[in-house]
Amino acid sequence: MASGLEELEALRIDKWLWAARFFKTRAIAVTAIKGGKVHLNGKRIKPSRVVHIGDLLEITRGNTPFVVNVAGLNDKRRPAKEAQLLYVETEESKAEREALAELRRLEAKSVKHERRPDKKQRRQIHRFKRRED
Repeated sequence: MASGLEELEALRIDKWLWAARFFKTRAIAVTAIKGGKVHLNGKRIKPSRVVHIGDLLEITRGNTPFVVNVAGLNDKRRPAKEAQLLYVETEESKAEREALAELRRLEAKSVKHERRPDKKQRRQIHRFKRRED
């Protein structure tokens, strides 16, 4: 009972998201909920909505979607190892997240990073601009 998983029957969704470490602060969790980034059992919710064990949550954090089942409730923010015990991510969600991460990694490799022109290139730019005048 060190983590307090069995003690609670219901908990506010903003507090649960904070304790499960999906968001760094409760204020950020509230903003995400109000912005439609969190759905409980397929429905948009308010920050004061109560979550129960067994509920299905769809959470979008940045560009990363999560679909998790609530496995435990805790109103205290505990270490990450204990926070991971509060939910079970669905297999489809894991596969989708990994596919998106791979896609972003490949896109980042293909993008050529522009840098500032060096001295020789600046001279060429100046010569070109003078010719047009």
